[in-house]
Amino acid sequence: MKNLIFINGTMGVGKTATSRQLQKLMPDCVFLDGDWCWDMSPFIVNDETQNMVIDNIGYLINNFISCSVYKNIIFCWVMHEQSVIDDVLSRLEKHDYILYKFSLVCSEQALISRISKDIKMGIRTKDVINRSVSRLKNYYQMDTEKIDVSNISAKEAAEIIFKHIMHKS
Repeated sequence: MKNLIFINGTMGVGKTATSRQLQKLMPDCVFLDGDWCWDMSPFIVNDETQNMVIDNIGYLINNFISCSVYKNIIFCWVMHEQSVIDDVLSRLEKHDYILYKFSLVCSEQALISRISKDIKMGIRTKDVINRSVSRLKNYYQMDTEKIDVSNISAKEAAEIIFKHIMHKS
Protein backbone atom coordinates (compact mmCIF):
# COMPACT_ATOMS: atom_id res chain seq x y z
CA MET A 1 0.00 0.00 0.00
CA LYS A 2 1.30 3.44 -0.93
CA ASN A 3 1.27 6.54 1.22
CA LEU A 4 0.03 9.82 -0.25
CA ILE A 5 1.10 12.64 2.06
CA PHE A 6 -0.37 16.13 1.69
CA ILE A 7 1.51 18.90 3.49
CA ASN A 8 -0.46 22.09 3.56
CA GLY A 9 -0.04 25.54 5.08
CA THR A 10 0.15 29.23 4.37
CA MET A 11 3.02 30.87 2.51
CA GLY A 12 6.25 30.88 4.49
CA VAL A 13 5.21 28.37 7.15
CA GLY A 14 7.81 25.80 6.05
CA LYS A 15 6.01 23.32 3.77
CA THR A 16 8.83 22.91 1.27
CA ALA A 17 11.57 22.64 3.89
CA THR A 18 9.53 20.11 5.89
CA SER A 19 8.72 18.11 2.75
CA ARG A 20 12.38 17.95 1.76
CA GLN A 21 13.30 16.72 5.24
CA LEU A 22 10.50 14.15 5.17
CA GLN A 23 11.68 12.90 1.78
CA LYS A 24 15.02 12.00 3.41
CA LEU A 25 13.20 9.88 6.01
CA MET A 26 10.75 8.04 3.75
CA PRO A 27 11.93 5.13 1.60
CA ASP A 28 11.12 5.02 -2.11
CA CYS A 29 9.84 8.58 -2.00
CA VAL A 30 9.00 11.36 -4.43
CA PHE A 31 8.38 14.98 -3.45
CA LEU A 32 6.03 17.13 -5.54
CA ASP A 33 5.56 20.84 -4.87
CA GLY A 34 2.37 22.40 -6.23
CA ASP A 35 4.24 25.68 -6.72
CA TRP A 36 6.15 24.11 -9.60
CA CYS A 37 2.86 24.02 -11.52
CA TRP A 38 2.30 27.75 -10.85
CA ASP A 39 5.75 28.94 -12.02
CA MET A 40 4.36 31.06 -14.86
CA SER A 41 5.12 34.47 -16.30
CA PRO A 42 2.92 36.37 -16.30
CA PHE A 43 1.46 34.91 -13.12
CA ILE A 44 -2.29 34.97 -13.77
CA VAL A 45 -4.79 33.47 -11.36
CA ASN A 46 -8.20 32.94 -12.91
CA ASP A 47 -10.61 30.02 -13.35
CA GLU A 48 -8.80 28.74 -16.44
CA THR A 49 -5.30 28.75 -14.93
CA GLN A 50 -6.49 27.36 -11.58
CA ASN A 51 -8.26 24.47 -13.30
CA MET A 52 -5.24 23.78 -15.50
CA VAL A 53 -2.85 23.75 -12.53
CA ILE A 54 -5.06 21.42 -10.48
CA ASP A 55 -5.46 19.14 -13.52
CA ASN A 56 -1.66 19.04 -13.88
CA ILE A 57 -1.23 18.30 -10.17
CA GLY A 58 -3.76 15.46 -10.40
CA TYR A 59 -1.96 14.06 -13.44
CA LEU A 60 1.42 14.11 -11.67
CA ILE A 61 0.13 12.55 -8.48
CA ASN A 62 -1.77 9.85 -10.41
CA ASN A 63 1.36 8.95 -12.39
CA PHE A 64 3.52 8.61 -9.29
CA ILE A 65 0.85 6.59 -7.49
CA SER A 66 0.64 4.16 -10.41
CA CYS A 67 4.44 3.87 -10.69
CA SER A 68 5.66 0.70 -8.99
CA VAL A 69 8.98 2.28 -7.94
CA TYR A 70 7.61 4.78 -5.42
CA LYS A 71 5.87 3.85 -2.20
CA ASN A 72 5.62 7.34 -0.70
CA ILE A 73 4.37 10.46 -2.49
CA ILE A 74 4.72 13.79 -0.71
CA PHE A 75 2.72 16.69 -2.11
CA CYS A 76 2.93 20.17 -0.62
CA TRP A 77 1.10 23.30 -1.65
CA VAL A 78 -0.73 26.33 -0.34
CA MET A 79 -4.22 24.87 -0.25
CA HIS A 80 -5.82 27.73 1.67
CA GLU A 81 -9.35 26.29 1.69
CA GLN A 82 -10.73 22.79 2.21
CA SER A 83 -12.30 23.03 -1.25
CA VAL A 84 -8.82 23.17 -2.85
CA ILE A 85 -7.81 19.91 -1.13
CA ASP A 86 -11.12 18.36 -2.16
CA ASP A 87 -10.65 19.51 -5.76
CA VAL A 88 -7.18 17.96 -5.97
CA LEU A 89 -8.46 14.72 -4.42
CA SER A 90 -11.41 14.59 -6.84
CA ARG A 91 -8.96 14.34 -9.75
CA LEU A 92 -7.16 11.32 -8.40
CA GLU A 93 -7.92 7.91 -9.81
CA LYS A 94 -9.01 5.20 -7.43
CA HIS A 95 -5.72 3.63 -6.43
CA ASP A 96 -4.69 1.74 -3.35
CA TYR A 97 -3.10 4.35 -1.14
CA ILE A 98 -3.41 5.70 2.37
CA LEU A 99 -4.00 9.45 2.43
CA TYR A 100 -2.38 11.57 5.14
CA LYS A 101 -3.22 15.27 5.32
CA PHE A 102 -1.18 17.66 7.45
CA SER A 103 -1.47 21.41 7.92
CA LEU A 104 1.57 23.25 9.20
CA VAL A 105 0.41 26.08 11.45
CA CYS A 106 2.23 28.56 13.66
CA SER A 107 1.76 31.74 15.60
CA GLU A 108 1.38 34.99 13.70
CA GLN A 109 4.66 36.22 15.22
CA ALA A 110 6.55 33.09 14.09
CA LEU A 111 5.10 33.39 10.59
CA ILE A 112 6.09 37.05 10.26
CA SER A 113 9.60 36.19 11.47
CA ARG A 114 9.95 33.37 8.93
CA ILE A 115 8.69 35.45 6.02
CA SER A 116 10.89 38.40 7.06
CA LYS A 117 13.95 36.14 6.79
CA ASP A 118 12.81 35.08 3.32
CA ILE A 119 12.37 38.73 2.33
CA LYS A 120 15.93 39.52 3.46
CA MET A 121 17.19 36.59 1.36
CA GLY A 122 15.23 37.82 -1.69
CA ILE A 123 12.99 34.74 -1.76
CA ARG A 124 9.74 36.62 -1.05
CA THR A 125 8.37 40.13 -1.30
CA LYS A 126 6.97 42.16 1.60
CA ASP A 127 3.35 41.90 0.37
CA VAL A 128 3.40 38.17 1.21
CA ILE A 129 3.26 38.92 4.95
CA ASN A 130 -0.31 40.26 4.97
CA ARG A 131 -1.62 37.67 2.53
CA SER A 132 -0.05 34.82 4.46
CA VAL A 133 -1.08 36.02 7.92
CA SER A 134 -4.68 36.57 6.78
CA ARG A 135 -4.91 32.94 5.61
CA LEU A 136 -3.34 31.39 8.69
CA LYS A 137 -6.68 30.92 10.48
CA ASN A 138 -8.10 28.89 7.55
CA TYR A 139 -5.79 25.97 8.25
CA TYR A 140 -7.20 25.36 11.72
CA GLN A 141 -10.61 24.62 10.19
CA MET A 142 -9.47 22.05 7.62
CA ASP A 143 -9.85 18.30 7.75
CA THR A 144 -6.13 17.78 8.41
CA GLU A 145 -3.76 16.88 11.22
CA LYS A 146 -2.30 20.14 12.57
CA ILE A 147 1.38 20.51 13.38
CA ASP A 148 2.37 23.69 15.18
CA VAL A 149 5.78 24.64 13.81
CA SER A 150 6.10 27.91 15.74
CA ASN A 151 9.05 26.65 17.76
CA ILE A 152 10.35 23.66 15.84
CA SER A 153 12.55 23.17 12.79
CA ALA A 154 11.53 21.67 9.48
CA LYS A 155 13.48 18.56 10.42
CA GLU A 156 11.51 18.22 13.67
CA ALA A 157 8.20 18.74 11.82
CA ALA A 158 9.22 16.05 9.31
CA GLU A 159 10.04 13.66 12.16
CA ILE A 160 6.56 14.22 13.66
CA ILE A 161 4.95 13.43 10.31
CA PHE A 162 7.19 10.39 9.80
CA LYS A 163 6.31 8.99 13.24
CA HIS A 164 2.61 9.56 12.60
CA ILE A 165 2.77 7.66 9.30
CA MET A 166 4.87 4.83 10.72
CA HIS A 167 2.48 4.49 13.66
CA LYS A 168 -0.53 4.17 11.31
CA SER A 169 1.17 1.82 8.83
